[in-house]
Amino acid sequence: MSNEEIIEHPRYRRKRRLKQARMQRQVRKSQKRLNQLRSLWKLTLLVLLLSISFFILKMPQWRLHTNAFDSLNSPSLEIVNNKIVPAQKVLSALRRNQVSTKPIFLVKTDNLKESILKLEPVQDVYIRRFWFPARLKIIVVERIPILTISPDINVEPIAFFSLDGKLIGRDYMPLAPEYKTVRIITYGSGDDYRNWDKTKVLNFKKLASLIETVSGENVEYIDYRDPKDVYVKIPTVNIRLGSFNSGCYNKINRISSLLPQVKMLNKKVKYIDLRWDTNYIKLDE
Repeated sequence: MSNEEIIEHPRYRRKRRLKQARMQRQVRKSQKRLNQLRSLWKLTLLVLLLSISFFILKMPQWRLHTNAFDSLNSPSLEIVNNKIVPAQKVLSALRRNQVSTKPIFLVKTDNLKESILKLEPVQDVYIRRFWFPARLKIIVVERIPILTISPDINVEPIAFFSLDGKLIGRDYMPLAPEYKTVRIITYGSGDDYRNWDKTKVLNFKKLASLIETVSGENVEYIDYRDPKDVYVKIPTVNIRLGSFNSGCYNKINRISSLLPQVKMLNKKVKYIDLRWDTNYIKLDE
């Protein structure tokens, strides 16, 4: 082959440029068509996703049934942890509010909580929302009973005091047997229990707990019908304290030495008298 430079003919170069330009145009058209198809596919997919999302959000399962508060058997409602407040009363409190038509994740529960908190034994309440299907779970936190009030020894309690000093009326009586409370017998005269504060309530609880510790027996009741002459009943004997004041706590320690004597007696004992500095056992005549 000759080492001379091969000179390309101008006509051949022009044809080659035209061919390259034609191929570039075809490539650009193909890319443009492909981009259009991609855009159309993205738009179609977006519309499809929006339609599906709209359809899902419109499904009734995202909303509470309009009759969610009509019955305790409603699948949209669950009430738990209420041992003092009847579930029907919680349901009645919920009925003060209209069932929201919004999706459950947009429903505000503040008004529902406020209505339930108006029930006296309820100390707090938590409301959980479940999304699909939409439903509510009401978790009730109740006050803890520590004292019950009876007008007479042979009458069932008509009210109770909670640990925080709240007086709860007969609407929530009787209490379940699992609650261990101190039973106070009082007419309400002389020292009206409706005026007792938290300190007074806790003092009665303290008195009963101390007697149980010293005697090793459960306190059956505290007879407070005469505030100046208080009796405490344990299974073995009655304990006469006199006035209920701070000095009572010092007298209680004497019970441990008196109980063995009571149990050794063959006669019926009316009460142990702790009113004075000198202790004595009163026999039943």
